[in-house]
Amino acid sequence: MRADRGLEAALAAEHAAVYAYGVIAARSTGRLRTEMTAAYNAHRARRDQLRTMIIEMGGTPAEPTAVYELPVTPSTAAQAVELAVLVERRVTGTYLELTASADTALRKMAALAMQECVTRSYGLRPEIDTFPGMPPAPAASPGSSPTVSPPATATD
Repeated sequence: MRADRGLEAALAAEHAAVYAYGVIAARSTGRLRTEMTAAYNAHRARRDQLRTMIIEMGGTPAEPTAVYELPVTPSTAAQAVELAVLVERRVTGTYLELTASADTALRKMAALAMQECVTRSYGLRPEIDTFPGMPPAPAASPGSSPTVSPPATATD
């Protein structure tokens, strides 16, 4: 994967995360609002870092779109948490691609960003994917999974 394309994908994910967390924080209260605001600020900082990296590589960073389509506009704390976990998982997946870069510093930054996303997600919902950032395995079609038979019993 070319680093510039990976950086652009990560930047696009961070733009979307900043938008989503703005909505989530605005619709949250109390401790949850504080957590969502902290996540918003973390994604803004990472977005700014990516913009700087792209400029230093001679590129022009893409600007965010005016609006991003969210799968749900959260009206409850549970919906806010689910949306935040989804955002973190998607951003994690984008950084996973950057870990394949030949640039050691870029790989390190991507791994750290993934770690931060997974930590935030886990703090909201304490479960972790087997391989964070990897897309889920396709569901097996009926009859395609191996079956295990009980052991044969000896008869006299």
